[in-house]
Amino acid sequence: MIDTKNCPVCGTEVKGRSDKKYCSVKCKSIHQYEQRQETEAFFLKVDRQLKINRKLLRRFNKSGFTTIRSSELISQGFDPKFFTHYWKNKKGEVYLFVYEYGFLSKINSGKDKYVLVTWQPYMKH
Repeated sequence: MIDTKNCPVCGTEVKGRSDKKYCSVKCKSIHQYEQRQETEAFFLKVDRQLKINRKLLRRFNKSGFTTIRSSELISQGFDPKFFTHYWKNKKGEVYLFVYEYGFLSKINSGKDKYVLVTWQPYMKH
């Protein structure tokens, strides 16, 4: 009597080698994708937010140095808690960076704003 196995993804009968688990490459790929979504959920969330932050900082900082209301960036999906590194200037102000795009939180005329900058070679150390 031959024992039949079913694909764990789609349920169809698996044909071929005795150790084969999936009916197709597509089902194997779907299973691996779903596993990754579960096991790497935190990483994927952080990575997604970093990409959003970088995209917004790039979009709003065309000149390399600009100021924008923080509410404008946040309304677009920006989250200042997600950044890759920081740089402290001589005044002691700490710029947070998302890769090559940085921001500094400031209060200007009673309004929360961000000073947006682009990474410069002198910021290395």
